Amino acid sequence: MKVLIVDDEEMIRGVLKEYVEFEGGVAYEAADGMQAVKLCKENDFDIILMDVMMPRLDGFSAVKEIKKIKNIPVIMLSARGEEYDKLFGFEIGVDDYVTKPFSPKEVMARVHAVLKRGAEPSNGVVTFEGLTVDMVGRNVFVDGEKAELTPKEYEILFYFVKNKGIALTREKLLMDVWGFDFYGDDRTVDTHIKMLRSNLKQYRKFIVTLRGLGYKFEV
Repeated sequence: MKVLIVDDEEMIRGVLKEYVEFEGGVAYEAADGMQAVKLCKENDFDIILMDVMMPRLDGFSAVKEIKKIKNIPVIMLSARGEEYDKLFGFEIGVDDYVTKPFSPKEVMARVHAVLKRGAEPSNGVVTFEGLTVDMVGRNVFVDGEKAELTPKEYEILFYFVKNKGIALTREKLLMDVWGFDFYGDDRTVDTHIKMLRSNLKQYRKFIVTLRGLGYKFEV
């Protein structure tokens, strides 16, 4: 795992580098966007951890330049958690967005999730014991029998599968599954997940409740 860490704060780069190397990866560092673009021209990275606010060339501009030459997954790291920034990041091809201050363990969990997502079978079919999820055909099978899910239950399950192993707050589920213009509350999430669990039968065990936080799809 070759990771490029881009941040103008040396301490943050050092902490993330330590975690990457602890997990057997190789970490490269850049202090601004221009250095990041140069390193991407000279090296092949598996993923980039990119700060937004940096001198010379900001993170968003750096991502645009990098995407012109190589399709490398990017996780943005930013103290700016505004909805506009996140939406703009996703529009230019960012794979995930982590708001500072963050837990390095969470960042690494998201790194693995993004890399795993990229390594999913090209036919979009994933299997967890007797639960089969067809991401392209939008079908779910429980022990070979097709599960009858509502469109929203499909979306929730697919989102869980794509973010396997990552703790997801109710607020993030509302934002990413229902959309930023949804005016409901987090009880909506609980209600739909209760119905989804019922339809998954014994494989409801994969949707783990994180008390006081939200949920996680864990196999």
